[in-house]
Amino acid sequence: MIINRNISQIRAEVLLNYLYPEMNGKWMVQGKGTFYRNYNQDVLAVYEKENKVLLTRDGFLRLLPEGLLTRDDDLRGEDFSEKFKELEWRRELLSESFAPFDTYVFRKKLEIERQVSELLDQKLSYLLKEYFNFDIEAEQSELVKEAAVLLPFVSRWRGNLGLVGNILGALMHCEVETIKGRYSPIDTTRLWLPQVTYKLLIPGLTSATYLELRKSLEPLTAFLKEWLIPFDVRCVIEIKQHMIPQNPDGSMTLDYNTELNQ
Repeated sequence: MIINRNISQIRAEVLLNYLYPEMNGKWMVQGKGTFYRNYNQDVLAVYEKENKVLLTRDGFLRLLPEGLLTRDDDLRGEDFSEKFKELEWRRELLSESFAPFDTYVFRKKLEIERQVSELLDQKLSYLLKEYFNFDIEAEQSELVKEAAVLLPFVSRWRGNLGLVGNILGALMHCEVETIKGRYSPIDTTRLWLPQVTYKLLIPGLTSATYLELRKSLEPLTAFLKEWLIPFDVRCVIEIKQHMIPQNPDGSMTLDYNTELNQ
């Protein structure tokens, strides 16, 4: 799937609602015409102090027949430059006269865009609460909130152990080593369960940061086990120091956060 991330394609209503939410209902609009659209984005310029925005759109004036505003012989005869300046002055004057109509329509579109955005934000919360019995608004863990947006796709992704490792790496902003193996509480090869171990490789890890990360990982670990890890697979998530520095004498302290490289 190709995703177009060209910011020039963003509509003015979306951009202004995002950048200036406090300015709703205050913008004055001037449409410069769709001719500019081939060369510029929807928003040509924004003047915050004047509450004015220039758009590459046709205003109400462009909808009127050309013969209503000009005559065929306006540019005929001598003094062409003077007549052209007069036409330009007349066009600017008419454009300012119709500006209130364009501004009214644009403000209505801004309000509609804001309401649609709010509905889309509520849509996710509604789906998670009604179909998955998960209240994202009441969730305290920010990591779980970020992972919860994947719940609508859980039926396709459950059991994808590699994907879980990618999710952990994206949420924790670190490298993740995924190790698949077997687990047996009685140390036998006759009775065992599949096991997956995720090692979060974090550079510069200290005891304080380890305890902090361990605490923040607890709700995320429970969430991943419940929704994405099969019930018969034992899941272990470990925090490891990445690139362990050795002591001057070459010795190393083997502890909870030791990563051995062969």
